[in-house]
Amino acid sequence: MAIDESKYTVAQNILFNTLSLLTLLLLAPYINSFTPPIVANGWHIDLLLAVVAGFIVVYLLRWVFRPLIIPIFLLVCSVMVINKVTDRYTFYNVLNDYKGMVQGNLNTKGSKQLDILSLYPRRVESYRDKTVRGMREKINFQDSVVRNFSVKHSLDYYDEYFYKYGKITRFLSLFRYINGQFKYVLDSRRDEYFATAQETIQNGLGGDCDDHSILMTSCLQSIGARCRIVLVKGHAYPELYCGDKQEFEIMKQAIITLFPKPAVKEIYYHELKGEYWINLDYTARRPGGPCMNDKVYALIEL
Repeated sequence: MAIDESKYTVAQNILFNTLSLLTLLLLAPYINSFTPPIVANGWHIDLLLAVVAGFIVVYLLRWVFRPLIIPIFLLVCSVMVINKVTDRYTFYNVLNDYKGMVQGNLNTKGSKQLDILSLYPRRVESYRDKTVRGMREKINFQDSVVRNFSVKHSLDYYDEYFYKYGKITRFLSLFRYINGQFKYVLDSRRDEYFATAQETIQNGLGGDCDDHSILMTSCLQSIGARCRIVLVKGHAYPELYCGDKQEFEIMKQAIITLFPKPAVKEIYYHELKGEYWINLDYTARRPGGPCMNDKVYALIEL
């Protein structure tokens, strides 16, 4: 039976109700950060379920003893402040998660790219064999320098979301570091020289689109991702395998949440036979950004 039998003034009830609401708003996304993504018919509902769970917790606390909400609210705020100091889940993440839920469910669309890669996949497998072979030979995800570099920078960002998105946070952290540091340097004669990932790491992350693609795919594969390289007219870019439709929806929500600025309106992808891929081009500020063009002439499967 509830202990809280006393009557409270109007001002006290307003205070308790306000703190209950604020506690719920802070507690729900924090609970959600430890909850696996839940997608139902394309809707991301894990945060909504976390809100329900938070509401139950707050209601039970009020039912037992209403003034308990005051120390609980202070405790939740203290955890957020401590997390701010330790660079973990903070007030910023709370706001970002709510925005991500709304944006992921209402505002962001998937934009399937219809090009030769989607329409005629067999046509692109053997075209320009020399370029394809030259790039494939330079990809080495078992190199110790590549592996150590990748592990280090897969831990730079988004660790507070690891319980929720798992390995995706490692892939996106590595993408963010490489794309944030990579500088374009033109070859003396285009496509004549392909640098290994180790060379690009040792030269300070400089090179052209071919070198970036080799670097990105080698590094991501060294931490367990599946990748490929797409060659288009005048350009090359890496793609990351997301999985099936359900896994793509989780990847999409992770991108919306972890790359909030600018707001994600569309995520461009390739899909064939239920397999979803997004590009990791250095020209894009986030995974799944628009490609430079859709004139695909070769596909390097790895």
